Amino acid sequence: MPDLETELGDDRERERELTPRQIVAELDRDIVGQADAKRAVAIALRNRWRRRQLPEDLRRQVTPKNIMLIGSTGVGKTEIARRLAMLVGAPFMKAEATKYTEVGYVGRDVEGLIRDLVEAAIGLVRNSERKRVEEQARSRVEERLLDLLLPSPTTSAPPWPEGESPPSTEAADRRQRSRDKLRARLVAGELDDREVEITLPGRSMAPVSILGAGNFEQMEMDLQNMFERIMPKPSQTRRLTIKQARPILLQQEVDALLDPEKISQAAVALTEESGIVFLDEIDKIAVEESGGGRGPDVSRQGVQRDLLPIVEGTTVNTKHGPVKTDHILFVAAGAFHRSKPSDLMPELQGRFPIRVEMHDLTRDDFARILREPRASLLRQYQALLSTEGITLEFTDPAIEVMADLAFQVNQSTQNIGARRLHTILERVLEDVSFDAPDRTDKRVVVDDTLVRQRLEELTKDEDLSRFIL
Repeated sequence: MPDLETELGDDRERERELTPRQIVAELDRDIVGQADAKRAVAIALRNRWRRRQLPEDLRRQVTPKNIMLIGSTGVGKTEIARRLAMLVGAPFMKAEATKYTEVGYVGRDVEGLIRDLVEAAIGLVRNSERKRVEEQARSRVEERLLDLLLPSPTTSAPPWPEGESPPSTEAADRRQRSRDKLRARLVAGELDDREVEITLPGRSMAPVSILGAGNFEQMEMDLQNMFERIMPKPSQTRRLTIKQARPILLQQEVDALLDPEKISQAAVALTEESGIVFLDEIDKIAVEESGGGRGPDVSRQGVQRDLLPIVEGTTVNTKHGPVKTDHILFVAAGAFHRSKPSDLMPELQGRFPIRVEMHDLTRDDFARILREPRASLLRQYQALLSTEGITLEFTDPAIEVMADLAFQVNQSTQNIGARRLHTILERVLEDVSFDAPDRTDKRVVVDDTLVRQRLEELTKDEDLSRFIL
């Protein structure tokens, strides 16, 4: 069975195969526009593979080119970073910069961001390794179920001399034939309703919390691990049908086949080499030059000071081992309506050398967002309503009208980008969604007339649309 280092190598091979042009093409399938931002992240991803091809002494000196995305809300900043991580199977963590504060202010320790990233990597590695051992685990589950259905005789035979084979007995042959017949029925699903008695592990104890303080995360984590080792988990025995017991036993067997130490080592390596951290709302911790350096400004400056060593490169202690952040890719994003990137600390600015200004969405962009992505909103609503037997269709004029209205409302009220389409579609389809289980006509066509009826009156009153849309 391939080890975890091989699996990690497979992920890197996948990363190598993606050229910047291919990465942009993949992102184009889910994200409309923003070509500059896509090119920037594609180059940053390719540079990771390039760095690994360098000699060891030079490789250590090459740091990632972190990216700062500047643009209004809803233009695709988060989606670009998230899709990029999904594309290469990299650990990804999104966090708002405003959640992290210096010691003395209510908030979270910035090192918790890296610990969360490691946990994301643990999940990726566990899922990958689970696929490798699942077939073996299924065989073991089958044997356990057969043991429960046909328990072994309580009497034990005397030990046979070493090096000699015991003679075959009629009882043993009979038992094996019975077991083979049960196996065939078990595989065919004929015994799914038969009840068996299995032992379930107890639940872990509730998390330990120290006065609710976010800056004691490491201490809380250490105490939690200590208590879990000291306090035994009570187990319980339950009678379940084979159909109910099978997934529980499968999980137990998978856990028994996994090596937690190897998973932790692989996750730490994956985090250090391929981790992506998305820092949203970084503009909210910028301190304007006119600020007095008191009150909230002090906290914002503290967040920047705490973030600086993480972005520069430091070692963070986690329960899975120390993690170096030198080669983690950081993508920061902010609208910068009331501040500008130069309001950040010069040292922090220097750690985000690539600046990309993202464009506001146009009316044509809204229409493309509705039509083109693989998981577009139209396809999502069609899939949701299909569960009620409803066939939902959108005419081209209806899509154009929704794009027009989304663009107009964004221009006349608050510009929230593509998120405006969520509220528009919800408003248009509110009656259909409510009546779907009771409708006799299972075909619904959304045309431009229906869209105007549902929305146009609202958009005429700017104050009213501000609350509803």
